Amino acid sequence: MKTIAICFVCLGNICRSPTAEGVMRHQIGEAKLAERISIDSAGTGNWHIGAAPDERAQHAAAQRGYDLSGLRGRQIGAPDFERFDLLIAMDDANVAALQRICPPAQRDKIRLLMEFVPSTDGRWAGEREVADPYFGGAAGFEQVLDQCEAACRGLIAALHPQLA
Repeated sequence: MKTIAICFVCLGNICRSPTAEGVMRHQIGEAKLAERISIDSAGTGNWHIGAAPDERAQHAAAQRGYDLSGLRGRQIGAPDFERFDLLIAMDDANVAALQRICPPAQRDKIRLLMEFVPSTDGRWAGEREVADPYFGGAAGFEQVLDQCEAACRGLIAALHPQLA
């Protein structure tokens, strides 16, 4: 039985990528795909290794039923390009950082999360990036959740043919 391994990547691994991990974990559980899709997250920077997700991210996620409390920040590393089938970045800067350290043969694994938002979801039409909420208020964390929910639904739909 085919399994797919996905790593969500942002800058520090305390806001966007753990939120995406939590949302995706929840959605694959609901879709009964937890045995088929493994999920992780990481940051391109090393500032928050071992740290829990940002309190604001955890609070916003908890309000929607996602528990991020058990996640801990880590930095992406060379072994991750072999380990994961997809490395899904939150923005173009994360894509560039991943491409700098990625072996050329693995570059096709790097994608933007917002690429997976269904074209029928007009709210996010044309959005390429999940905006970093770190320096803003609560509304930014809500937007990250909205974007992750839409994109993760699309990602699951995109993965279905590979899981057949």
